[in-house]
This record gives sequence, structure tokens and C-alpha cells, in this order.
Amino acid sequence: MFSTILIFLAILAVLVLAHEAGHFWVARRNGVRVDEFGFGFPPRLVSWKKGQTRYSINLIPLGGFVKIHGEQGEGRGDSDSFASKPAGKRAKIIVAGVLMNFILAIVLMSFGNIIGMPGVVAEAESGAKIRDEKIQITGVLADSPAEKAGFQAGDILVGFKNENEFQGFIKQNEGQNIEIKVARGKEILNLQVVPKISQDSQGPVIGVSIAKTGIISYPVWQSFIKGIVDTINLIFLIVQIAGKLIYQAFLGESVMNVLAGPVGIYKITAQAAGMGFSYILNLIILLSIQLGIINILPFPALDGGRLLFLAIEKIKGKPVSQKVENIIHTIGFALLMLLMAVITWRDIIRFF
Repeated sequence: MFSTILIFLAILAVLVLAHEAGHFWVARRNGVRVDEFGFGFPPRLVSWKKGQTRYSINLIPLGGFVKIHGEQGEGRGDSDSFASKPAGKRAKIIVAGVLMNFILAIVLMSFGNIIGMPGVVAEAESGAKIRDEKIQITGVLADSPAEKAGFQAGDILVGFKNENEFQGFIKQNEGQNIEIKVARGKEILNLQVVPKISQDSQGPVIGVSIAKTGIISYPVWQSFIKGIVDTINLIFLIVQIAGKLIYQAFLGESVMNVLAGPVGIYKITAQAAGMGFSYILNLIILLSIQLGIINILPFPALDGGRLLFLAIEKIKGKPVSQKVENIIHTIGFALLMLLMAVITWRDIIRFF
């Protein structure tokens, strides 16, 4: 448990520091003073000052921040103030955090392609090296016999050489209570299930999708190119999923069950840690992309919300009242914290 907590905090540190470092570096490059660069939320535990910037480690390790001079509209007459810079430079500083999350994903994806990442063997490209091949459950159908029996996506089927052998075993045992051995992390589980005829299938099923998976690696030159392509594809995929969730939320459908807060991410981290370093790396990549996409949404208190006010400023030809903007961002932040509290509470109920 202690090692999982350390891994969880390390993942948060990597994601937060990358995002905030983007804001920090571009702000400094554009002549804007950064008053504080902090990991976690106050109160402070440790801090030190270098140049004009104070660096701090804070008590609540669930985020981070950069305190940019003039970000709240103060110091418009100061040459090193965010508020005194043209809209284009301010936009660069705001977007830099999101871009850094995407760059981090590309770097880690490229590195992962060199050392080997988990993937479906049939989808491996030419030049790939494959090791640790196994038959793995890639999905479990809701309300299926498999879900009721406790099967989970990621479970490794023990004792089967290929997909056909497993499917043949299921077909031979229609209506019978069978035991299937699976590896889940470091655990070996014996799960009992009864194959049933499905309306969408020509034979008995238990409600899982399976594939031969393995750790797939590539040559260095190919890994970098593939890292860029894979990251872009993941960005588009996650945007599509996020768009669908937002659409469902507007229609009044519940989307809470697919959202995860710190507790949910901790649980996923524990599962990834049990499966190996490449799975942890994969998790960091996914979280980095998700963090970037969430932050660019045009919602108050997020980077996208600040960009929205810059766009309004350009359209109007003058800034929105700083007092009004600050109030809206404060309300947005409060709503985000309330949402986080609700998601965290649901995670606690679901997992514990």
C-alpha cells in the first residue's frame, strides 16, 4: 500500500509539474514575473526562493500552481505583469500548460515504444518486437455472465494458447458451470461462470472480448515517429469520448459512473503497479492527455475559461471587468471542487 501511495504521488507530481512548468517557462520567456511555483495546495510545508520566484511544496498533494504576477489583473502598469502583455502573449502563457501535457505524452509514448508497451499483437506494426504474449480479456459486457462472475478487463486467461482455444472451450460447455483461471496482477483467481446463448451470437458466450496481447517494442527511430502518431490518435479518441459524455450530461443522462477522482485514480494506479512499469507509463500518458484536454475546456477557472475571456476581449476591443472575471472564475473553481468532492465520495463508496 505504501509503495502504491508513493507511485500515486509521483504520477501526480509528474503531471502537475509538467503542466505548471509550461505556464512558468512561457511566462518567463515573455517577460512575465512568476511569484510562486508550487506543488500541491497550501498550507506550505517547505519553500525556498530563487531569483524572483518562490518554490513551494504544500500540504495537499492533489495539484499544483504557478502564481503569475498580474494574473488577477493587478500591475497593469508593470512591464513584467501578465495583465500588461498583449492578448497574444497572454494566450501563449495560458495554452502552454496544455501543450506541455501533450508534449509529455509524446516523450513518454516514444520512450515506452522503445522499452515496450502493452498492446494487441495483431495491431503491431512491422519492425516490432513482441514478448510476454498472453490471452487477455479486453472488455466485459454489462450484465453478462462474466460480469456477474467477477471477470474484469485486463484479466489474463491462464491455460489457453490462443483465442480459438478459449472460444472452443466456451462452446463445449454451454449451460454448464465451468471454472476459469485468470491472473489479475499478482493474484491467481478461479472464477466460475455458466456460458449462455446470446441473441447476437451463433453460440454460447460468457460476455467477454479477448485478444492476444504482449509487450511490444520498436527501434528508436520508429519509436519517436510512432510516439507522435499514437499521441495524436489518443488525443482525438479522448476528445470524442469527452464530447460524448458532455452531450449525454446535457441530455440529463448520468455520466458519474465513468468519472474518477483521486480515489479512483489511486485504485487504477494500484492495478497498474501490480502489472508492471509499462502499465504505469501507459497510465501517466493517458492521464497527461486527459489533464490537457480537461484544462482547455471553456469553463471558468480552467485554462480554456481564461482563453474564452481573452476571446471576448478581442471581440469587444476591451477587457472584461477584472472584478467580474475573478468572480466568475471563483464560482467556476467552487463548482469544480464540488464536482471533485462528489466524484471522490462516489469512488469511496464504489471501491470501499
